[in-house]
Amino acid sequence: MLVGERMSKNPYTSPADTSVAEALRRMQEVHVRRFPVVDKSGTLIGIVAEKDLLYASPSPATSLSIWEIHYLLSKLTVAQVMKEDVVTVTEDTPVEDAARIMTDRKIGSLPVVRAGHLVGIITESDLFKLFQELLGARKKGVRMTMLLPDRKGELAKVTSAIAQIGGNIIALGTFLGEDPTNFLVAIKVTDVPKDVLVDTLKPLAIEMIDTREV
Repeated sequence: MLVGERMSKNPYTSPADTSVAEALRRMQEVHVRRFPVVDKSGTLIGIVAEKDLLYASPSPATSLSIWEIHYLLSKLTVAQVMKEDVVTVTEDTPVEDAARIMTDRKIGSLPVVRAGHLVGIITESDLFKLFQELLGARKKGVRMTMLLPDRKGELAKVTSAIAQIGGNIIALGTFLGEDPTNFLVAIKVTDVPKDVLVDTLKPLAIEMIDTREV
């Protein structure tokens, strides 16, 4: 799956000359936490987050009058607080690469560009939704987590065994195990009773970690 399939297209943006106060008002109004900053041609020139705008605002403990605060904020623009060195991805970037970049860089979003022009944005919320889909979070079934040997064909044995008893796999994910010799599998299955599923798969696993109907 690629970023272009999961990104939010036509994201809210901000011109560089927007005042901090106006940008913050708009951000709260449309319920987003960041604005890509673009020029008149749609070229990405920066990004500004809600926290950048809040940090630029005077503290509630300031001795300035309300009129002085409004005056200062009216003069301070997005261009003065935005980050110009923006980490971006393209539409054909795999979503797992986007997730890795966000994790490694400790950032919550990635603008998506095509020849320098903004075409979308992918955020941590988009990846959380994808994670839910991958594990079938909104579907009912028997959810099992098991530890398997890290050997060729072990996962095929599990899926084949489920098929033989008439089970339907609606979600499956693999994760790092306790050490390099094993791995975790989270799987959700329908059309088979929990006890039958456990009896079928237990001989194939090093350990059955968790089983529940959800």
